[in-house]
Amino acid sequence: MDAKALGTFDREPYLSLSTKRRDGRKVETPVWFAASGGRLYIFSEMKAGKVKRLRNFPEVEVAACNMRGRVHGPWTPGRGRRVEDEPTIRAAYAALHAKYGWQMKIGDFFSRLTGRISNRAMLEIEV
Repeated sequence: MDAKALGTFDREPYLSLSTKRRDGRKVETPVWFAASGGRLYIFSEMKAGKVKRLRNFPEVEVAACNMRGRVHGPWTPGRGRRVEDEPTIRAAYAALHAKYGWQMKIGDFFSRLTGRISNRAMLEIEV
């Protein structure tokens, strides 16, 4: 996806991430996301279903949606993976903080407070 299209996508507050189960059924999940370096980044709890499904089937679809997951844009195919390298993770968090500001800071605060911040996984989607 070109930079202009990614910028349009990034103006949306939520993204519906569609991943595939082993039996072929799709699971749609509304998520926060940010664009950086021509890719989309999503953070999630490490043991969440979407992380496991992405590991098994990297093919995904994404579409703009509201906070309840109601899609209001076209589905775009892509490939996803879990990011392991620290520089990319830092850049992804910087993009998420730039986009969501105080909301992201509050989420991070409570994740640190409860000890769950170390259980996060960063997902990278190439569309």
